[in-house]
Amino acid sequence: MKIDELIAIDVHTHAEVSCRQEPDEAWKPFEEASSKYFKAGKRPTIAETIAYYRERKIGLVMFTVDSEFQIGARRIPNEEVADAARENSDIMMAFASIDPHKGKMGVREARALIKDGVIRGFKFHPTCQGFFPNDRIAYQLYEVIAEHKLPAIFHSGHSGIGTGMPGGGGLRLKYSNPIHLDDVAADFPDMTVIIAHPSWPWQDEALSVCLHKPNVYIDLSGWSPKYFPPQLIQYANAQLKTKMLFGSDYPLISPDRWIKDFKEAGFKPEVHELILKQNAIKALGLAR
Repeated sequence: MKIDELIAIDVHTHAEVSCRQEPDEAWKPFEEASSKYFKAGKRPTIAETIAYYRERKIGLVMFTVDSEFQIGARRIPNEEVADAARENSDIMMAFASIDPHKGKMGVREARALIKDGVIRGFKFHPTCQGFFPNDRIAYQLYEVIAEHKLPAIFHSGHSGIGTGMPGGGGLRLKYSNPIHLDDVAADFPDMTVIIAHPSWPWQDEALSVCLHKPNVYIDLSGWSPKYFPPQLIQYANAQLKTKMLFGSDYPLISPDRWIKDFKEAGFKPEVHELILKQNAIKALGLAR
């Protein structure tokens, strides 16, 4: 990324519409339910998302979510996201998503993607992937990530995916309690762990893990800042001011709305630049 030319870095954006394959019918009920929950409109393609961010001079981290095991919907290929980042390296970074249930094949994929030189981190969604982050099933993937000192983003808290569907779409919220990331951060101190979202209803657990473990950050995506729990803003203004990251969850929340609400939400002026850009430079290894 050409970080000097960017006004902010959004560490949490989704690749939701492939330019290379048709949408999977198995995913449509989940997409319709999440659209209702987030009041979201038509999803943009990967190319449209990049153009949107380029117009705003905001850097972005993009990823898909591999939920083939738990949901049974075909993922957007990691290679498609990587190719987009390769072609837009001035503004975009690509993270890969590999379901831990893929075992050794998943490890092989991770190593190949890292060797290719474009993938700069990994995304996990415990609820959509159906695993506890501290389950040893995932540790062989973490070993590869830690070996290369890359960051990993973990969804935490309530999930808009599945909300309102019968049985929540079969998805279980328990997997996304951030306290399970305490084990991961302790066992893999060379892997940067990013706890995604205000972690309702487990916000205090997330703050405690982030305060205790030097390799843990929190990204503030998925909610408008005007709805943030007061203790999250309190810690962002003080002890955790260098460990909070701007993330939108685009296209479900736009960076325009997020930044506007952020500036009105009680964050001290001196932490604005840290959260919008400087903390991400460190967490993503952009200053190396």
